[in-house]
Amino acid sequence: MSSTEHDAVDTILGVSPGSPLDELRRRRPVTRDNTQASYLALFEPDVLSDASLPERFAVGVFVAALHGDAEATAFYQQGLKAAGSDDALHTAVFEAAKSGAALGPYGEYREPGLQDENRPGLRWATPAAIREALGEKLGAALEHAHLLVFRPREASPAALGSLVKAGWSTTGIVTLSQLVAFLAYQLRVVSGLRLLAAAQTVPATADIPANPAAAQTVRTGS
Repeated sequence: MSSTEHDAVDTILGVSPGSPLDELRRRRPVTRDNTQASYLALFEPDVLSDASLPERFAVGVFVAALHGDAEATAFYQQGLKAAGSDDALHTAVFEAAKSGAALGPYGEYREPGLQDENRPGLRWATPAAIREALGEKLGAALEHAHLLVFRPREASPAALGSLVKAGWSTTGIVTLSQLVAFLAYQLRVVSGLRLLAAAQTVPATADIPANPAAAQTVRTGS
């Protein structure tokens, strides 16, 4: 789904012009514009040589589904379809997300003094049948996305090496990491705005995150 003319967050939430949520977002025009600009840079880029549109939107579907956000999942699913993917890829991505469902973040810290904060959890690997449908490159990408969503404390050179082995370039790996970080931020914004809409109130002091890089991924449901 192209969001060149329509804001991605507004589309996910079904925000209509003049609505309370629209008015809230307009109080932070720089944040709203920067969030959309980040979306466009990652999902409607000028250069696709290191990460194709189907790969980008497949990651979007996967991460949104892991977060349990049906509307965001549908939004990225439409983008995946528009990017020219077939039904087999759609099915494989959804099966991957179902297989990787968990609550987090969790994992183990390498740093001394943090061991008491270690938490056990699923260390997901793409099932063989799903990986065959996804292809080696995308299968590795979804594994890495799962790591960043649920076990960011375990990110390591070895994890990056697995991406290189699967065919990802250095630029592609950076793009993949940016995609997951942006999606975590965007989904938090969507979740916060949705809560305000459910409460049927938009307080004048309401605020939303301004810095995507500072957002931390938290799985809120299964």
